[in-house]
Amino acid sequence: MDIDRIDRNILATLQKNNRVSNIVLAELVGLSPPACLKRVKRLREEGIIIGDVSIINPELAGSTMTLIVSVEMERDRADIYQVFRRSILKAPEVTQCYQISGSYDFMLVVTVKDILAYEQFVERVLHTDLNIRKFHTSVSLRTVKFTTAIDLEK
Repeated sequence: MDIDRIDRNILATLQKNNRVSNIVLAELVGLSPPACLKRVKRLREEGIIIGDVSIINPELAGSTMTLIVSVEMERDRADIYQVFRRSILKAPEVTQCYQISGSYDFMLVVTVKDILAYEQFVERVLHTDLNIRKFHTSVSLRTVKFTTAIDLEK
């Protein structure tokens, strides 16, 4: 995946506002509209742009609690990890899941409306997985920074 300065400018703009029209985007990055459209299409086809989403305020959607859950599996085996990953993909409360190194095997970001909803998630997802040795939950008190944009400077 080879991207140049113009591609970086396109990506930086789209990370801020992916609803910008192609005409405006082309003007911002110094291309003709057809050339700009062609580049955006290539960035999508090559998997550099992997999705377009609307980011919703969780509080307005009724989810007011964010919890960080660190999970340690019973054994270090690929089949156990695969089963866990599949269960997490089905859990709508989990907004992010990372397989990590260190003391824990996975780190989850869980968003729910209240502690009762979190307890229900724990019972349904974590307590039913016999391959989990332990998990640790931290409650987020405040969001200091949240972004989906990645730094494109090189």
